[in-house]
Amino acid sequence: MSRAAKFKAALSVDEMTERQARAEHKRLAEEIKHHDKLYHEQDSPEISDADYDKLRQRLKAIEARFPQLVDMFSPTQQVAPLPSTAFAKVRHGRPMLSLDNAFTDEELQGFLDRLRRALERETDLKPDAEIALACEPKIDGLSISLRYEDGEFTVGATRGDGTTGEDVTPNLKTVKDIPHKLKGKFPKSIDVRGEVYMERRAFEEMNKRQEADGEKTFANPRNAAAGSLRQLDSSITAKRPLRFFAYAWGEAEPRSWKTHSEYLKLLKEWGFKVNPLSKLCRTPDDVRAFYKDMGVTRPSLPYDIDGVVYKVDRIDWQERLGFVSRAPRWAIAHKFPAEQARTRLNGILIQVGRTGALTPVADLEPVNVGGVMVARASLHNADEIERLDVRKGDMVIVQRAGDVIPQILGFVPEERPKKTEKFHFPTHCPCPLKTKVASEEGGVVRRCSGGLECPFQQVERLRYFVSRNCFDIEGLGGTHIENFHRDGLLKVPGDIFRLPRKIDEIKKREGWGDLSVRNLMAAIEARKTISLDRFINAIGIPLIGEATAKILAQEYGDVDVWLDEMLNAAKERKKKPDDVKKEKAAAEVGESYGRLCNVEQIGVTTADAMCTFFSEGHNVEVIRDLRKQLTVEAVARRVVAADAKLKDKIVVFTGELSTMTRDAAKARAEELGAKVTDSVSKKTSLVVVGENAGSKARKAAELGIETLTEEEWVRLSS
Repeated sequence: MSRAAKFKAALSVDEMTERQARAEHKRLAEEIKHHDKLYHEQDSPEISDADYDKLRQRLKAIEARFPQLVDMFSPTQQVAPLPSTAFAKVRHGRPMLSLDNAFTDEELQGFLDRLRRALERETDLKPDAEIALACEPKIDGLSISLRYEDGEFTVGATRGDGTTGEDVTPNLKTVKDIPHKLKGKFPKSIDVRGEVYMERRAFEEMNKRQEADGEKTFANPRNAAAGSLRQLDSSITAKRPLRFFAYAWGEAEPRSWKTHSEYLKLLKEWGFKVNPLSKLCRTPDDVRAFYKDMGVTRPSLPYDIDGVVYKVDRIDWQERLGFVSRAPRWAIAHKFPAEQARTRLNGILIQVGRTGALTPVADLEPVNVGGVMVARASLHNADEIERLDVRKGDMVIVQRAGDVIPQILGFVPEERPKKTEKFHFPTHCPCPLKTKVASEEGGVVRRCSGGLECPFQQVERLRYFVSRNCFDIEGLGGTHIENFHRDGLLKVPGDIFRLPRKIDEIKKREGWGDLSVRNLMAAIEARKTISLDRFINAIGIPLIGEATAKILAQEYGDVDVWLDEMLNAAKERKKKPDDVKKEKAAAEVGESYGRLCNVEQIGVTTADAMCTFFSEGHNVEVIRDLRKQLTVEAVARRVVAADAKLKDKIVVFTGELSTMTRDAAKARAEELGAKVTDSVSKKTSLVVVGENAGSKARKAAELGIETLTEEEWVRLSS
């Protein structure tokens, strides 16, 4: 984190000037929109619910002190991102709004006080009269609206942006808790609203099946439910164990109920599942007791909840109270704090990743944290273990905030056993080769130097090799890779292209019929011709990803030229002075090494990592083995006109572009002479910022780099 970013994070809202508040408001709005998109559209959040809530709380605090900053584009004035374009759109008869949150008892009391003041002002409520609240567990799932005409289920849609959702009717018709025909006496037309969710046990069993079939697994039940409901093929959704709780309504004609609790009874008569834990509370003490009971009950429930929802029971009072911005004034969600538990640390294991990075993992006595049994937690790196000073036998505190991977917060000093030993990070890889571990990236990351000979890395590299942005070989999922490696069918990437010689052996394996084997062989054959950038990316060289692989392919053009240059650079680097500078690398070390250092986005650190990789003979042998079996397409060197508008400029695109695809925008920038990269640095010349831009836009602002909107980019590039 930069010094400026740390200052922003530490600065109290009460201490801000309007200029500081405006900058922080913009940063928070961009970050929240980024996380909204990941959560609502891609079902893959990268932060916990608790951390997300903190972002919104800070934004609301800024807007409370500086109301002039509030506009229609603020996340506080919107419900969610726009619905996906993969499905037809459905406009809700009445908006599906979200709820304001309370995180403390004081905030809950503030809500109750506001209710009483408003009702005393707008109704004939007496000062000592009760305000009954319908209280329900807040299910952690996906909000859905179901349209019924004359009792028949006609259309089902997601919340979307609150006004327009995604039409997922065929998928919803496969959910067993959703009736296709209502029972009893029902309105002529009604939108029944509720939550699609997945029970934890069913989620775990489904994930096991997905993994066994080499398919995508999900991080948590909420993501699984959302991902299942957004399948384009409803037969896939039908195989997923989705459930549904009904709890609200949108349009209803005619509406006969006068209270929320009465409506819940009607839902059951019509054939819906209603959460049996819902309860009518008549006093603030009853409300607090319900919240406390749900907190105690939470771990034993078969599904995830992340809080409690309180709603004014009387419908006429709801209508008098109305709405504020994106949320009703008559309801609130009382969120649970991040869940913690104490358990014993049985030991610290070392896992080896694709690039040889050694990651320490806490082996825990299994403990229930937030309804999930936790037995492992990442300790990230040697520095983190040093900071925490956790040791085998310690009683540790484990936290699972929202949906994040469990983390170790620390140990309980008074329960530390006598004669515990400080953990020493291994100097050799735990793989059978026992190769030395080298420190890289400022000493934070430690890697096995065994490269492609390390069995642990072999499996992870093979997984990466066949992934979408590399060779993209369908039918060869993670489980298949593991099994083939274990049984000796695969060791190095070149073995993939030797699998056609082993068709008869593969057909004898469980789960491999004629069709699946035929499809796999066709996929392998189709990838025998590959572009140079994909080839470089697939090798799995430390610090080299998709974007840098494209830059290297552009720089060297031909696979043989690239390989020769890398081998020469590796030889030259052995005589490299410790303090060599990038601009003097060629003169002080050698031409090949200097050329590598001066490739855009490479530099001395990355060049050294690549040279280490190419100095290992077994790594080079793997590449040469592949080279014999494949046709690697050369890349024509780009010739840039001397008067090109963006000659030698470094351009980064971030966010969503509405008038063109990202690839088209990059291609146009390159036509104008620019070099397009994926990361923002001091050398970046220009950042084009689309909708829902995130950290790259923030970094550009911190570094003072020029930014353009999509409209400005179109004008510049036309």
